[in-house]
Amino acid sequence: MRGVKGALMGAAMAAATAHAAPPTATESDPVRLGLMQGFPVPADKQVRFDDASMWRFPNTRWAFSNMAALVPTVPIRRSGAVSPLPRATRSDIDAIPLKTLDGTAMTWRESLDAVYADGIVVLHRGRIIYERYLGALGPADKHLAMSVTKSFVGTITESLIAEGKLDPARTIASYVPELARSGFGDATLRQVLDMRTAIAFSEDYVPGATGLTDVQRMSIASGLAPRPPGYDGPNGGYALAASIPANGTHGGDFVYRTPNTMVLAWVIERITGQSVAAQIEARFWSKLGMEQDANLIVDGGGTAFAGGGMNASLRDMARFGEMIRLGGRWKGQQIVPAAVVEQLARGGDPATFAHTKYPGLDGGSYASQWWHRAGGQMMAMGVNGQGIYIDQRAELVIARFASHPVATNRAINPVTIPAYDALTAHLARAK
Repeated sequence: MRGVKGALMGAAMAAATAHAAPPTATESDPVRLGLMQGFPVPADKQVRFDDASMWRFPNTRWAFSNMAALVPTVPIRRSGAVSPLPRATRSDIDAIPLKTLDGTAMTWRESLDAVYADGIVVLHRGRIIYERYLGALGPADKHLAMSVTKSFVGTITESLIAEGKLDPARTIASYVPELARSGFGDATLRQVLDMRTAIAFSEDYVPGATGLTDVQRMSIASGLAPRPPGYDGPNGGYALAASIPANGTHGGDFVYRTPNTMVLAWVIERITGQSVAAQIEARFWSKLGMEQDANLIVDGGGTAFAGGGMNASLRDMARFGEMIRLGGRWKGQQIVPAAVVEQLARGGDPATFAHTKYPGLDGGSYASQWWHRAGGQMMAMGVNGQGIYIDQRAELVIARFASHPVATNRAINPVTIPAYDALTAHLARAK
């Protein structure tokens, strides 16, 4: 079965397999390459869903900024007047020197190319001090946020707990009986929220020699990749979640697995009677004065891929991060309860996280679908370089989209963390 299945095995989800020496950011620029340009687009310049070429680097550099042209989505609508982001643009940031975790010297500007950034917005004390767009992304365009989506789901879940609509100690099966026989059935909501479940699922984006990986099966079920002929695996994100068996005892160390977030979404939708997209719209997009509508990828049955399917503009992601930095307040309104933001900022147990040996996150933790550094910074992270970085002490928020050829932030954080630390130090010296 070559065709689609062969393409999936060769590409894997989110361009997991990088070349030994992939094209540079400049060489892989989708505009320079002429991807999806022309009427009609030449066959060798097409980026497609049906052959999974949308997941092959450098095609991902166009695809991540144009997901609604490739897969079904549902809208997350903005409303009301746009909340302006004041500007205090600085010309000294590009030249900030830094050293990566492996000791390589570069500047801030060079670090953007090193992570294949498609765009970045930096807010300091609520003002845009730096903004740059690269590749196929512009200020009004939406980009795939990948697992940054999880932090929106986690924030909603914690809000529902604070509102008394969810109990973190209750089992998943008590909310969603359809999951009773799955590995999630006897896990508590808190264990799922903090990704301390014991389920038989591997979040490995590198394809194996034979057969489909768990991530590829999840991608097919969730509508992110075409269904190979004859493939009889789960059809739909919730069917995938219900098919995952247990593998051990819940409550142990943190292990990153996207189906946890898919289960949270199912609980949210069951309890509220609203889709995750509707919840994001009602709680955030309708209240923060967003500039653009956002959207969420859905499978064939209309179920959102809540583990990584959100597409939004960069400034709007920065607005969300700034609201969290401000304790859940925005323009005089309490958007997220202050107690929820305190819970989010508290982080998890570093002892359950230490085994991950995650670059740049020594002493950190994971909880409520957010990553945490030992210094107190919060991070929403997605593969290939997506992120919202919140440093309350430094009054700093950074929103970034990227299309790195390797689908793990283990390959990106060695540049990202030192770059953000160098910027923080530079701003402190410039006071």
